[in-house]
Amino acid sequence: MAYDPVTNRWDLGLRVRGIVLSGAGDPIVLCAVDWIGIANGGHDAFREALARAASTSVRRVAVHSLHQHDAPDCDFSAERILKEAGLDARQYEGTFQREVIANLERAVAASLAQAQPVTHLGLGEARVDQVASNRRLLGEDGKVRATRWTTTLDPALRAEPEGTIDPVVSLISFWNGERPLAVLSYYATHPQSYYRTGLPNPDFPGLARFLRQLAVPSALHVHFNGAGGNLGAGKYNDGAHENRLRLAERLAAGMRQAWETTERRPIRPGDVQWTVESVALPPAKHLSASALEAAVRGDQGRPPASSAASRLAWVRRCESGQHPDVACLALGRARLLHLPGELFVEYQLAAKAMRPDLFVAMAAYGDYAPWYIGTAVAYEQGGYETSPEASNVAPDAEAVLLSAIRKLLDEPIP
Repeated sequence: MAYDPVTNRWDLGLRVRGIVLSGAGDPIVLCAVDWIGIANGGHDAFREALARAASTSVRRVAVHSLHQHDAPDCDFSAERILKEAGLDARQYEGTFQREVIANLERAVAASLAQAQPVTHLGLGEARVDQVASNRRLLGEDGKVRATRWTTTLDPALRAEPEGTIDPVVSLISFWNGERPLAVLSYYATHPQSYYRTGLPNPDFPGLARFLRQLAVPSALHVHFNGAGGNLGAGKYNDGAHENRLRLAERLAAGMRQAWETTERRPIRPGDVQWTVESVALPPAKHLSASALEAAVRGDQGRPPASSAASRLAWVRRCESGQHPDVACLALGRARLLHLPGELFVEYQLAAKAMRPDLFVAMAAYGDYAPWYIGTAVAYEQGGYETSPEASNVAPDAEAVLLSAIRKLLDEPIP
């Protein structure tokens, strides 16, 4: 997995879930994976396989991870760099990941024969209480004075206010008459209760998804993590293992309320539109290809070498003009945004503020190569998330992303 070898199995395993939406131009594929991250060439491989299986364009495929930490990592570019240097690829060894992609491609191709007609779209929102809190606690000087990690032992840090979050879980459901076919949920937070167990597990968002699957068994439930890079459950989690269930039940309660208040309306092919913008995110100024190449050669396969390999792949892609996509799926008055990296919640809140007349939801953790993407001011505030160890982009990334988001949200449906 990303941090540890697998030693055993937990009660629930990891899943890849998603939908293929056909009949409004070329098919559109939305996919959510219970992994910590899918980056660079790994993200390309997932999208290419899904595009082949659904007979569509790669640019009409969105692949996102949920960012659970007791889960695999995937970066075929980093794997290649490490192996070319004669090093152990560690978590980037891609044999298992390629098996998953091959199985997924076959499953998607087989699923098309069981496609169901969609007559109605459902939209629902509700507040989730006592799950997310902001990780970055600022001092009077405006700088980060403490980080409230997803497990926070210090009761004084847990007692501090939630800070800036998006407390809303958004639900989009597809219906065939009175029968729900699929439910897509979107909620922003780091998904950890506790980890480093050696047991692959989907953590509390996976548990919440499972509870909702039991409650509404006729529909496939797919969950996407929103812009939760600077959010976690730290205010409500002291690391006690019992908290996994508590957090799952609170998220599931919000999902249930959003489901119970869902409004359904007819949907037609003309109500559906997929638009994409490639974004040239500026790499962090401290990254250089030559220094990263030296780090790979000099670390003898220890974790810094694997980190350097993934960052080197990102820098090379930026230099070659391979830029990540930002996409928007319009469904009537709903807009589903698909973004790369470990975004700060401010991006999600900004998107919703841009179009308060629309139902806006966001899935982050697409191409994981940028790692954390903070706001411009966050890089001045300090803290882990915007440090050279954690972020692969420059502060200018904020203007690039907000411009792309605004353009996509303002795109009219013909």
